[in-house]
Amino acid sequence: MEILISGSIVLYNSEKGLMEIVRSFLNTSLPVKLYLIDNSPTNQLESLLADLLLDQRVIYIFNNKNIGFGAGHNIAIRRIIDSSDYHLVLNPDVTFKSGVLEALYNYMQENKDVGLVMPKVFYPNGQIQHTCKLLPTPLDLIFRRFLPTSMTKKKIDRFELKSSGYDKEIEVPYLSGCFMFLRTESLKKVGLFDERFFMYPEDIDLTRRMHKEYRTMFYPNVSIVHEHEKGSYKSFKLLYIHIINMIKYFNKWGWIFDKERKSINKRILSQFK
Repeated sequence: MEILISGSIVLYNSEKGLMEIVRSFLNTSLPVKLYLIDNSPTNQLESLLADLLLDQRVIYIFNNKNIGFGAGHNIAIRRIIDSSDYHLVLNPDVTFKSGVLEALYNYMQENKDVGLVMPKVFYPNGQIQHTCKLLPTPLDLIFRRFLPTSMTKKKIDRFELKSSGYDKEIEVPYLSGCFMFLRTESLKKVGLFDERFFMYPEDIDLTRRMHKEYRTMFYPNVSIVHEHEKGSYKSFKLLYIHIINMIKYFNKWGWIFDKERKSINKRILSQFK
């Protein structure tokens, strides 16, 4: 089967909303294939998905261990990188309407210098989700996570590019991993997810590498809905994982002295002057 768009969802006991996101992806006339990479301790999700797995466009892969977000998606990407034009990295807590895939496909066909595009994202209550960000400094993440918003609002607004209004196309060096529409040719050049990150900074790292070679764009003409539960705000275990993996990220790219980050962020902010 010809594949224009492949997709992957990494699962970990992800029953809530799973059927909806699978149906969202399949609701298109374009040739697609979806990989469900299950990192759960058991394969009970396979029986939940039994009816959907009758569709030949859906492939279920059970890992029998939690290998992490990026490593899970890489399983699917390696399978399709020579046979699919575009690959969509999806969270299981996302839904979108018919026409979104077609719009993003057309956008990428018309903009060959774009390696990654992301649509506008809303919470289920209709509030906009600020998924476009500068490359983070250690202080950006400390301010956002541990200090009251009243003390850090101006810095957070700058980091989340709120001055853009989220109502026009902008180039962004850090796009959320909840919905990454990627050109597979660009993945061949910049590489897949860095598997040293178990979860959290893998989207920063991949967008940054992509941004150095291609345009990485926010495209607000179509939108999706993302539940976004912010697990590290509710679980000390996930907070610990978040911190450990951010340390790995800054060890890779630089802590205080990161001239490339400074240059990229300065250029991104110049779009709004």
